Amino acid sequence: MIAQEELALQCLNVRKTFGSMEVLKGLNLRVRRGERIALLGPNGAGKTTLVRAICGRVALSQGKVEIFSQPAGSPLASKNLGVVPQEIALYGDLTAKENLDIFAKLHGLGRREGRRRVEEVLEWIGLRDRADQLLRSFSGGMKRRVNLACGILHKPPLILLDEPTVGVDPQSRQRIFEMLDELNQQGAAIVLTTHHLEEAEQQSERIVIMDHGKVIAEGALNELIEQTIGHRRQLIMQVERNDQGMVNPNESAVLGDRLSAVEAEALQNFQFASQANAWSAEVRDVARELPPMIAKLNDSGLKIADLEIRSPNLHHVFIHLTGRELRE
Repeated sequence: MIAQEELALQCLNVRKTFGSMEVLKGLNLRVRRGERIALLGPNGAGKTTLVRAICGRVALSQGKVEIFSQPAGSPLASKNLGVVPQEIALYGDLTAKENLDIFAKLHGLGRREGRRRVEEVLEWIGLRDRADQLLRSFSGGMKRRVNLACGILHKPPLILLDEPTVGVDPQSRQRIFEMLDELNQQGAAIVLTTHHLEEAEQQSERIVIMDHGKVIAEGALNELIEQTIGHRRQLIMQVERNDQGMVNPNESAVLGDRLSAVEAEALQNFQFASQANAWSAEVRDVARELPPMIAKLNDSGLKIADLEIRSPNLHHVFIHLTGRELRE
């Protein structure tokens, strides 16, 4: 049980109904101080409604959302929350500095503190030399950095980011995550929603998967794998006979027409994937199970032309749990 004082965010039995449609169905979520989580879910899972509830922008049908023990949407909760939306929430006809000045006032910073923070974040996002240029002249990655800076000007201890790297180049994406690393090291809890599973794997301590208005799984990646698909590896290999090309059972209606009894015996633990034109099998201990498989194939007169070992990852877990790809 997590002590109340350790919680940055708490969602308890959260329900939200729009007309006859229940979007959030008794959802529970807790985020510790300084924790870094990724929030995932297919379209229609309820993520957007949950994000709005955390921001205090939607009235719940039941349950409660608290930020550092304060009701979401209250002045104290808003003071402790930094929101970086998916859409660029900036003014293109103003300079970067003017945009930051506006957000400093919106966050309730005094004139002196606001000026100091604006100068600090301009340096932090690497745009001090572009401070007086119109935002519309900036690249997508530069706008994203300013967008992030506007959300954290008031140094909130909880930061909610909704797809912060959409449409940016790899270099800008890397810089954004370096900035998030710094904020997390300073003690901020970070909740990241993303459609990029690789980002979720790399940028979070804990992964939370939503579907049908509820949290259906959560934990570190290794824990999710163990709870769902297990740690078995998939072997993908292309097999050929000496000087006779690839062994493809689909070239004949009957497997036995293409493989001798010895060859069929050697491949009995494998299935043929026609799309990849390759044979596949699952193993738990690659070092122990693979050598005898290779020896058996060699003894049958077959040889491996190519071999790939695939480890289970978040994509496999997500498909297993939801049955759907994670798409924008």
